[in-house]
Amino acid sequence: MNGKTPNITDILVDGTVKNQTRYKPICQKYKNIYRFATLYDMTKRIPVFSAYTFTGPPTDPRPHQPWMIEPQLENISHQHDMVENKSVTHNHQAADADYDKNHMNMERGHLFPCSHAPHDATMRSTFTLTNAVPQERGFNRGRWRVMECKVRKSLELNCKDNNNKIKAYVVTGAVPSSSNELNKRVNIPDLLWTAYCCYNNKMKKWMAQAHWGDNKNVMGNALNPLTLEELEGMLKNKYNGDVAVFDSKCPTKVSVLEDETGRNLESVSGKLKECDEDGCDCDCDEK
Repeated sequence: MNGKTPNITDILVDGTVKNQTRYKPICQKYKNIYRFATLYDMTKRIPVFSAYTFTGPPTDPRPHQPWMIEPQLENISHQHDMVENKSVTHNHQAADADYDKNHMNMERGHLFPCSHAPHDATMRSTFTLTNAVPQERGFNRGRWRVMECKVRKSLELNCKDNNNKIKAYVVTGAVPSSSNELNKRVNIPDLLWTAYCCYNNKMKKWMAQAHWGDNKNVMGNALNPLTLEELEGMLKNKYNGDVAVFDSKCPTKVSVLEDETGRNLESVSGKLKECDEDGCDCDCDEK
């Protein structure tokens, strides 16, 4: 956002990766166009986070896209476009084989969800394993999916710039576990988190919101919206150091949304506006 990256102590500070043999920034390129950004942990073989700009819901149907990988992580001389999973080796990243026929109830969980991408090419670009973590099936298809859908509806309604164009900055990440692994290679994260910041042209100010949830199937517990301050406080404890997801223009202490009439729909740590789960057409992501 505004050329600034998230800050995570000892990992990424002021745009500088602290341990460059472990963490690799990826400008995710598909069909010769950069689509979004990822910071990838080659030791844990999962992304730290993916960051993207939301500009509206998909205008194309759900693609049938094979999962891809990032050749740069294996050999920097390789092409920068993501390639199909079977094309190169997988020493420093996850592979389809890590997920196939696993008995741990884990699926490929998008960080940048296909359902938040505006058109076919960008939708397809989200199907890279550098944009996915092992996510518990019930969590992925249940609370997390519903949250992604509700957030998308909120972004469409509330995040419009002075040209009345939909625009929001979104960062979604995963906190790794200490030792839990899929196929003895890929870290299974303890939790997933997401946050967005955008300008609201009706309120004439910037707004922000966050969500997170443990990577397990807990029935009936919705992922309610929280503030950036609450998210960053939680991440500070997990990473044992300061964390800042966005720059200073994004409010950290409030999370307020309005409908077309200006009626307040949410307050600090309040509940999401009711949404019929069956009406949440956010099933784009390949499992």
